[in-house]
Amino acid sequence: MKNRVAIVAGGTGLVGGELVRELLIDPDWDKVYLLARKPVEWTHAKLELILTDWDHLGNFPKNITDAFCTLGTTISKAGSKENFKKVDLDYVVSFAKAAKEAGSKSFFLVTALGSDPNSFVFYNKLKGEAEVEVSKIDFDTIGIFRPSLLDGERKEFRLGEKIGQAIAIVLNSILLGPMRKYRSIHAKTVAKAMLNLAWSSKKGKFKIESDQIQRLGTGSARSNLQNIL
Repeated sequence: MKNRVAIVAGGTGLVGGELVRELLIDPDWDKVYLLARKPVEWTHAKLELILTDWDHLGNFPKNITDAFCTLGTTISKAGSKENFKKVDLDYVVSFAKAAKEAGSKSFFLVTALGSDPNSFVFYNKLKGEAEVEVSKIDFDTIGIFRPSLLDGERKEFRLGEKIGQAIAIVLNSILLGPMRKYRSIHAKTVAKAMLNLAWSSKKGKFKIESDQIQRLGTGSARSNLQNIL
């Protein structure tokens, strides 16, 4: 299906940046709206920036077909649990509702491995609550992606993630069978998985664990979706 229009929240982050680049080179998407707090360096004929105040979210263009959300922060960067909740839950839900109002038929969200609204871990609990709230919105398609530790180069340095990535290099080779979902995964693979599910136009609600994301994010996934989902 061509003549599609995407809107991306979190497009300046690790997964979001990869996603925007993939959308811009994919001929099935005619236009890409990028929400950002401030101007970005990217320029492209298909790309249109929407400067966004997340506390006062305005109306989106009414030609949206697909909405992608890769919003996320850390408690240390947010400064408090309250601010973390604002970004990872409140802004996510606000974006989903505004995208629905703009006509989007689908919504694709990155959360995290272990997301669970009943978790005793604050991070996992918030991610799980975001999944629950988004799932209440009447999109034709909802794709929830739960990646493990992300590989890729962030703009900001995160010591904990660098240590985790180094450990993951050793562990990935021994995480087999049901444990494969705990392997680290590259941000570009997550972005491609989101795009491949969107391209398929499959209707329904999909929760996609990290090992499934790995398969869905390959170049051959579009011809093999039935065996992945």
